[in-house]
Amino acid sequence: MTAVADVAAPPGDTTDSPPSSRWPAWALVAICVLAGALYVWAIGAGQVGNSYYAAAAKSMSTSFTNFLFGSFDPAGVVTVDKPPMALWPQAAAVAVFGFHGWAVLLPQVVEGVAAVFLLHRTVRLWADEKVALLAALIFALTPITVAINRDNNPDTLLVLLLVAAAYAFTRSVRSARSGPRTKWLLWCAFFIGCGFLTKMLQAWIVVPGFALAYLVGSGAPVRRRVLDLLAAGAVLVVSSFWWVALHAWWPGSKPYIGGSTDGGAWDLIIGYNGLGRVFGGSGNRGGGSQPPEMEFAGPRGGAMFGGEPGVTRMFDASVGGQISWLLPLCLLVLSVVAVAGVLRWRRKVPGDRAERAGWFLWGSWLLVTAAVFSFAQGIFHPYYTTMLAPAVAAISAAGLVMFWRARSFVRFLLPLSVAITAAWAIVVVSRDTSFHGWTRWAVLGVAAVAIAVLLAGLRRTGLVAALVAVLLTPAVWSAATAVTASSNGGMAAAGPAERGGGGFEIFTNGQPPPNARGNRQPMQGGPPGGGRGELTDEQKRILRYAKENSGGAEITLAVAGPAQAASPYIMGSDEVVIGMGGFSGSDDAPSVDQLRTWVTEGKLKFVLSGGDRMGGGPGGRDDNGRQEWISAHCSTVDPSAYGGGTAQTLLECRA
Repeated sequence: MTAVADVAAPPGDTTDSPPSSRWPAWALVAICVLAGALYVWAIGAGQVGNSYYAAAAKSMSTSFTNFLFGSFDPAGVVTVDKPPMALWPQAAAVAVFGFHGWAVLLPQVVEGVAAVFLLHRTVRLWADEKVALLAALIFALTPITVAINRDNNPDTLLVLLLVAAAYAFTRSVRSARSGPRTKWLLWCAFFIGCGFLTKMLQAWIVVPGFALAYLVGSGAPVRRRVLDLLAAGAVLVVSSFWWVALHAWWPGSKPYIGGSTDGGAWDLIIGYNGLGRVFGGSGNRGGGSQPPEMEFAGPRGGAMFGGEPGVTRMFDASVGGQISWLLPLCLLVLSVVAVAGVLRWRRKVPGDRAERAGWFLWGSWLLVTAAVFSFAQGIFHPYYTTMLAPAVAAISAAGLVMFWRARSFVRFLLPLSVAITAAWAIVVVSRDTSFHGWTRWAVLGVAAVAIAVLLAGLRRTGLVAALVAVLLTPAVWSAATAVTASSNGGMAAAGPAERGGGGFEIFTNGQPPPNARGNRQPMQGGPPGGGRGELTDEQKRILRYAKENSGGAEITLAVAGPAQAASPYIMGSDEVVIGMGGFSGSDDAPSVDQLRTWVTEGKLKFVLSGGDRMGGGPGGRDDNGRQEWISAHCSTVDPSAYGGGTAQTLLECRA
């Protein structure tokens, strides 16, 4: 039992003094360069990532109010269904460089590399240089992290901010003086608050674990710990809600908050991006219900929605290849550390507070986040799991080094770790051997060699072989994602395309739409042209006709249906084009009264209807009466007038 208890000792020297040689610095540079190469490879090859957010970034670059509130359209009618912080760097890049795919995606690359660097600094404070370098490497090679950092979804910035919070927290618990200790804890709360303004309540998932870790790891008296946490709570609330209050009290015109039921940010926090994600429900747009004309492949949306909720979700076919490679290892490490901690407590062996706080921090981050994601009943996408990557990297790196340094019978934990991790990698790859199925045999061979060498007592050689066995398959998946995924679209994912990479499948009335040969096939992504920020020839003709015949209307074109139908018009032109109804087409923006006013005052003349299979209208999503009003007040423009086709219907409206 002594050997088991001793395994939970700090993985190494926890001081922040400079290393005796320069190789760690060069190793960190190499890891960051590797991460940057994976994230930036060919991102300028025409793609714009998620066209919904890309269109918003362009619209936000046109005015201060649009920028401040995250407007989807240049007229400032409706915002995206998230807070705007993740889009601010993208909009700034578009304002400086113009609208290009690389301008939208480059901020994501910078944020991704910054997260790798900052994780290294955080883990080095907690453990030592070797553990920190290994954690940075594991983080950089996580497949879903590579995929999401090549996309423009908010998760990249969310992860960076949470890693920054972990860094500040670690500085806090390691501080011997009360002033710096409190200061760094307040910075930790501030960064989590910024995470809230990036993806709302998802950022708060880590808060209970951070609070518990501070209580057990701070060197301050108990009363001071409680006061520090209360102060941090105040900072968290202010840094989280200042934007919500600003929108509520804004004196001038402001866009409707997309995804809400009343146009306010508070409803979005509680509903669509809050309880709706956790509990679902057909009455909440954050829930898992779908209109009858739009059914997604598989249970609860298949790959798009991460499969059925439950304890195995993180390991299933939709999610397993994204994040689960080292989860069995992490569970083993946390189990050993927990047993060792209990044994040391029973023996009344004094421990290191900062080291203990680190285990609580990373362990709670992993377990609580995985539990919330696993049992969420509402909308869940596999790429959300990139939030687990920093904790997976820190725990697995510390565990591998700890097992390697262990003595007595505990030294068998490293060969066991290699065997478990390799076996799980073989299971994941075997689900679809057409995607680098050769790695099964490579992992099997390297793992066998590593285990044999470790059991033979060749520790350094065995460690190298063990790391290759553990990281080979996720590294291959990450490299393949960077090289072959020209565009992740709205559903960033690593691995085979049919498991979610490169788009999602939209089925109409339970059946895929027919292709040119009449065969039923999944329709990938959004409307034509939406994935590259370009307009099709038909879309150009429609927009040209609306512009030339609008009589100088402020709004050139209003597009009915979900935002994906309007995105290519916003991205591919400098005209004022709005999408009616926000992301899903069901937001009350613009309202019927607003439409009537625009048409009466000559600010809007043309509406485009039927441009997306996910659109609202009769039998579809509730569009708050817009379609009924449009049908009564707008007439169809003869397609021959603009050389249009039958896919979209251009309507001319009169008061």
